[in-house]
Amino acid sequence: MGIVKLRQQASWLKAEYADAAASLLEGLEETFTVSCLKLTPWLMRCLASTNVIENPNGAARRVTHRVSRYRDAEMALRWTATGFLEAEKLFRKTQGHRQLWVLATALGRSIEEVDVRARAA
Repeated sequence: MGIVKLRQQASWLKAEYADAAASLLEGLEETFTVSCLKLTPWLMRCLASTNVIENPNGAARRVTHRVSRYRDAEMALRWTATGFLEAEKLFRKTQGHRQLWVLATALGRSIEEVDVRARAA
């Protein structure tokens, strides 16, 4: 579906399902970003999903759910950090991680600028 068709769909939804229409229009331009970059199928599959964001958030939610009362904001931050550290234990390599150079090229940067190990040194 192209942007024009999605806008038509949103206008059709607006009459009875205003929230659904607003949700559809909210990130419309960003929806096609991955397709426009012409990435490999593995990278497109990974980057077109919000799982990379939602998975750690879910782990943080599970850990912080145990806390019934926070003394202060610092305590909330500590528990949230603990949740993310728990999520990190289950992280796997991104599918298509060997093709990240394609993403770097598509974004107009050299691979040296993107290399995390080079930044950490």
